[in-house]
Amino acid sequence: MTITYEVGNSLYVNMTNRCTNHCSFCIRNISDGVGSGTNLWLEHEPTIDEIIEDIQRREISLYEEFVFCGYGEPMMRTYDIIEICKKLKEQYDLPIRINTNGHANLICGEDITPQLEGWVDAISISMNAKNKLEYQAICRSKYGEKAFEAMLDFAARCKEHIPKVVLSVVNCISGEDIQVCRKIAQYVGVDFRVRYFVKQAS
Repeated sequence: MTITYEVGNSLYVNMTNRCTNHCSFCIRNISDGVGSGTNLWLEHEPTIDEIIEDIQRREISLYEEFVFCGYGEPMMRTYDIIEICKKLKEQYDLPIRINTNGHANLICGEDITPQLEGWVDAISISMNAKNKLEYQAICRSKYGEKAFEAMLDFAARCKEHIPKVVLSVVNCISGEDIQVCRKIAQYVGVDFRVRYFVKQAS
């Protein structure tokens, strides 16, 4: 079972296969793994201790950051991530990034962004569409059309607590739509990134 895996100079943490979206472009539809993780389908969700032990088996000096990103939405386990981040910050001098769909506040039923302050250095939030109708058509969220606005609200709240916040899109959408998304990110006041649809984590 692959809990941690490498992509470039980053150590990725695969905590869950659960997700609130069923995105049409998701790599899970075409491959069992990315990077050095040959199979990211988990036999069970690893405990906090299992995750820490798996990280400790790695040669941490080889990496530039920790990234919570696997074959699921990591913020399905928001409170576990916070505890793991605290333990990692105690042991290692590496930045921590979370790749997420931005539904954490919907998942937890509260604004969890203040709890990330001091523990998370960067967060990359998948935007993927310019409005709620197109988002739902592409991402097929279990929360329906409210997921899009919740994601943007999450990004705005993260900006108050996390040094680097990025809204991203996959280049499956048109160039015109990408530019609209870029303007929305500027309005929210966060960075913007275009991710490329290839068989590796980004």
